[in-house]
Amino acid sequence: MPEGLDVALARESAEGGAGTPHLRRTLGQRDLVLLFVVAVLNLNTVPVVASGGPVTVWMWLLALLLFFWPQGLAVIELSDRYPHEGGVYLWTKEIFGDFHGFMSGWCYWTNNIFYIPTLLLYVVGISVFIGGPHWQSLGNDKLFVSVMAVALLVVMTGVNVLGLGVGKWVNNLGGVGSVLTALVLIGLAVAVSHAHGSSLHASDFRVTGVDFHLVNLFGVVCFALVGLELASVMGDEIHDPRRTVPGAVVWGGFISGVLYVGATVAVLLALPSRDIGAVQGIIQAVSHMADTISIGWLVPPIALLLTLAIAGTTSAWLAGSARIPFVAGLDNYLPAALGKLHPRFATPYVALIVQGLVSCAVLGMSFMGSTVEEGYKVLLLLAVVLQLIPYLYIFLALIRVAASPTYVRARYSRSTLYAAGISGLVVTAVGVVLAFVPPVGGEPVGRFETKMVGGTLFFLLMATFFFFVYARRPSATRRVRDTATAHL
Repeated sequence: MPEGLDVALARESAEGGAGTPHLRRTLGQRDLVLLFVVAVLNLNTVPVVASGGPVTVWMWLLALLLFFWPQGLAVIELSDRYPHEGGVYLWTKEIFGDFHGFMSGWCYWTNNIFYIPTLLLYVVGISVFIGGPHWQSLGNDKLFVSVMAVALLVVMTGVNVLGLGVGKWVNNLGGVGSVLTALVLIGLAVAVSHAHGSSLHASDFRVTGVDFHLVNLFGVVCFALVGLELASVMGDEIHDPRRTVPGAVVWGGFISGVLYVGATVAVLLALPSRDIGAVQGIIQAVSHMADTISIGWLVPPIALLLTLAIAGTTSAWLAGSARIPFVAGLDNYLPAALGKLHPRFATPYVALIVQGLVSCAVLGMSFMGSTVEEGYKVLLLLAVVLQLIPYLYIFLALIRVAASPTYVRARYSRSTLYAAGISGLVVTAVGVVLAFVPPVGGEPVGRFETKMVGGTLFFLLMATFFFFVYARRPSATRRVRDTATAHL
């Protein structure tokens, strides 16, 4: 019997027959390009990076060359070899075994438990500019921000429970919004520079020393460039993934990289680095430049566009990361309920709802003893650490594939895989370490390190606990679940 048919029949047997809902292939190449743009081009990270000054442009270029390019190559290679649902979780599991697969997937998921709240804070902080000056003070009101963020989280979770057929339009709208916002920001910078001259000079980009309060921004830069693997997490919901993923990775990566550098330079042209707010920096830059050339009316429409862009980013990461506990639930390494599909919409609704609830709890805890901006920075750096751990596995997997004595070429040569794997691994490890360096103008060092170290250890130990508790369940059940995920 052909392998694909055998696996499909095994799934039907394990899940209760042909009438059981299956994941639906709803994503085409255009959807993937926009998904990559909305996942990678997270304009909310630009103000944090730009606050470090013009020298951060060199960080972007280094990360694009030594981290982003290897990432794209790794995603194309590994998704070709392992094209099914689960992405980094599946890749690591196949190459390093169940424990490492679970740990990689767990970090990928839990990082988004921190990252999604940062996106929600950003959406609310920007949306107040839509209503003009009278609303803007609400962006620093913790009660208003928290209530609105929770409401938005509920809406985004509900949209994704309805399925990617609906959710992808939110993602696509976010991708278009991200590109348009970045282009408007760059266009304003060009117009202001042409009319009034540039506030930046070549000497401003000179590297004169190492400021250890700024080095943690390199981790943020690497974190900003993750996301090319997101579609592979939803591998069984893509039309012909082996054909559509590579082209989408190239186009999505190119657009995102160019616009990141352009947006950072534009913000630096608009504002002194010391005045760039972590949450509202983009809209501050737009407002300042628009007023300079007497088109202040542009600010509310751009605020709306940026709000839609970050809302799309939130939806994309919410949808993608929820597939990790879904697959782990099928593998029986997390509660089996997480592996359930909605009987009508064929979506991992339990995993989505659980993720929403945990993100809501993290959102509440982030404000303990912090301002909105301090809470945002700590959440972002915790997300950096947890997000980059799976990338250590991704690049190690690339090296392991290249080192295999039975190596068979899929997309790239052995030497190319070695070069990409080593470059990406070194840069990722540096990014993880630097994320623990306290940022300028943040919380007191002791409180910052307690939150960072404590938060990281808590989630790693929780992963170990879940794995070894659920690993004791009967292996026969797990083998059935593994078969069920092989060709959803």
